[in-house]
Amino acid sequence: MGSGRVTLVGGGPGDWDLLTLRGARALQEADVILADHLGPAAQLDNFMDLTGKEIIDVSKLPYGKQVAQERINALLVEHARAGRAVARLKGGDPFVFGRGYEEVEACAAAGVPCSVVPGVTSSVSVPAAGGVPVTQRGVAHSFTVVSGHLPPGDARSLVDWDALARVGGTIVVIMGVRNVRAIAEALIDAALPPTTPAAVIQNGETPAQRTFRSTLADLPDLFERESVGSPAVYVIGEVAGLAHA
Repeated sequence: MGSGRVTLVGGGPGDWDLLTLRGARALQEADVILADHLGPAAQLDNFMDLTGKEIIDVSKLPYGKQVAQERINALLVEHARAGRAVARLKGGDPFVFGRGYEEVEACAAAGVPCSVVPGVTSSVSVPAAGGVPVTQRGVAHSFTVVSGHLPPGDARSLVDWDALARVGGTIVVIMGVRNVRAIAEALIDAALPPTTPAAVIQNGETPAQRTFRSTLADLPDLFERESVGSPAVYVIGEVAGLAHA
């Protein structure tokens, strides 16, 4: 076994300059970068010299190209054991729906040193980019971040949508474009008022960002009217109705 190592780097939600200084340093020191498609992956040459670095695309596109997690784990271990410094560049934060801990476990099982650089998570930063605070004094004292990858009622889902409708505060949904109608209907069926404010931010923190506001009841139709696609984050709760600059 060589003296290689793996660093999981949270790349942030969009533009490259939302990457942390520690994350940028890990990328600069890497021999091999395994990159997702989100965050600064497509903008690496804006802020670093890529000479001599091997860039491997391991994107997981929603409902599209998928590099198996087992394959990613194997590549991390393979390159580190060959004595290389490996950076695993992920969008957002590695531990917020990023499968980062699975990669940590794979490295630990293989005896490969692995460290984690936190990233700016899209669940908070993207709403902020659209003028929506996830908390606000006197309005919302809590927020819940959920994955909408699986629809309500799916046996594999770990989300209690009925409880979310009752708990109050702000609901932030990521990876929920395809299931927005089922999610909105489930929350309304669980007695969350249809008039609850909602907002959606597509391509947050990039030049292509679009922000829309609606109500919970109208949210699915808004997605259809505006052809909202991934990546998009939507916020449900009173904070989505706050006036903004």
